[in-house]
Amino acid sequence: MTDLSGYYFRVRETGGTMYRIGDETRHRRVDLEQIAVINTRNGEIRAPGNREMAPEDRAAAEAWLEQRRAILAARQIDDIHRAIDHMNLTAQWVQSQASEADLEAVTEPLLLAMHDLRTILVRKKADRVEAARRQD
Repeated sequence: MTDLSGYYFRVRETGGTMYRIGDETRHRRVDLEQIAVINTRNGEIRAPGNREMAPEDRAAAEAWLEQRRAILAARQIDDIHRAIDHMNLTAQWVQSQASEADLEAVTEPLLLAMHDLRTILVRKKADRVEAARRQD
């Protein structure tokens, strides 16, 4: 087995769990000791129980949190670009392949979702235009 040292982060829905990796057990098995739970939404880093975290552990957790937030932000914008692609593919499908039954099943939910999105986009655009106008 190779020499393992450092930390392992298990991704969770709202962040991650931080473990210290130890491989010095009697049978040369990898040992994972939980040392923190990290919340990517609010930035909270908590040690289990009421324990204090070592400064190097806290620094590693903060570095992971920053990196994880960057990954999630990049994924989010990529998902938006994919949604644009899907909207274009959907338009092509509606125009060239959709049956009457297909259209009956998707028209109302699609129109409502597009109306909701359009309303928010128009409002946000107007807010940005107004803010830019006030700055001039």
